[in-house]
Amino acid sequence: MTDNPSTDLPEVAVDVTDGILRVTLNRPERMNAVKAETLNTIGDAFEKYATDDSVRAAVLTGTGRAFCSGADIAGRDLSAPPTTDTIDAANRVAGLLRAFPRPVIGAVNGAAAGVGVSLALSCDLTVAKESTYFLLAFTKIGLMPDGGATALVAASVGRARALKMAMLAERLPAPEAVAAGLIADTYADDEFHSKVEELARRLADGPTDALASTKHAINDATLTELENAFGREFEGQMTLLAGPGFAEGVTAFQEKRPANFRDL
Repeated sequence: MTDNPSTDLPEVAVDVTDGILRVTLNRPERMNAVKAETLNTIGDAFEKYATDDSVRAAVLTGTGRAFCSGADIAGRDLSAPPTTDTIDAANRVAGLLRAFPRPVIGAVNGAAAGVGVSLALSCDLTVAKESTYFLLAFTKIGLMPDGGATALVAASVGRARALKMAMLAERLPAPEAVAAGLIADTYADDEFHSKVEELARRLADGPTDALASTKHAINDATLTELENAFGREFEGQMTLLAGPGFAEGVTAFQEKRPANFRDL
């Protein structure tokens, strides 16, 4: 694994070596912002290898400065009606990561924002560089969290902290994310990749059936609202996508200015 972007790789690179599936977001020039196609490629990889007994562990990570900066809204045509493609794809990936029959490491190599938080927390063991952060940035553009984030975050840190993250859209540094229970661990930046590799090999060398049973039992006990969250988020987000708040939020983002929601 490497932070260095590779022009030889597609937007999502998929590799299986020594029993470890590695799925890597590779749009460093866009801080790994995702479109529906990007998310579905991730989903296709986890769906394909779910039945491959040679895969004993998996890693989801990114290249460059970010793990995933959220949905790609650059150049969005606000005159076009909202589509469900990206939300559907994000929900699909979150569900596939939860159901994957092997442990999945979310290796957060850089900023995780928006749906990037959902991707990271849908993994079983989420670890991050000490220098990075988590950010539910949806309200900055007049939206609500999606990709299962309303359930994933609350299940990890509780209602009060989840509401603070979602409503105030403030960065949560990785060390604080560990202290809050959002993620499992942080590693020093210069040791991150070697530590992730060590963790992946430890899981791959472990008792796969026992790890799978443990993963599913804990997820079933703690993520009881994930499927319902998908539905609630979908309904709320589709309404917000067609509203004036999102139009102002995206316009402000594209014009690189603060959004003005008071005059809507």
